Amino acid sequence: MTSRVLVPIDDSEMAERALRYALEIHPDADVTVLHVVGGPSSMMGDATTLALADDPQVAAREHASETLERAHDIAAEADRDVSTAVAVGPPARTIVESASEFDAVVLGSHSGGLADRLLVGDVARTVVRRSPVPVTVVR
Repeated sequence: MTSRVLVPIDDSEMAERALRYALEIHPDADVTVLHVVGGPSSMMGDATTLALADDPQVAAREHASETLERAHDIAAEADRDVSTAVAVGPPARTIVESASEFDAVVLGSHSGGLADRLLVGDVARTVVRRSPVPVTVVR
């Protein structure tokens, strides 16, 4: 029996589909929505603000707040409640490390980019290969 499900989520439609799927297929499970913010680096992108923040964890939570609010809205539409978590680090590795605390992982096949739409995304592929628990990839 699956009692704890991890649903990694970003701001993509595919991630929202994965959350809806997890809530439907696992009606009695505790669902945790995880948003992973890439770790601080000197590269351009969202993680740059973390590198400059006084407290990267606080900055990561602020960065994730809109996405996690949407996750709560999706859960409410299904008359469910979800727990949320925010982590900082490489997304695939962070998801795999977090997965050991759950019975299953449900994630979207890719985020929104054109290259990601052609194939299963790199994060999903890595999680499928390395996860210590079963993984369902939602398209």
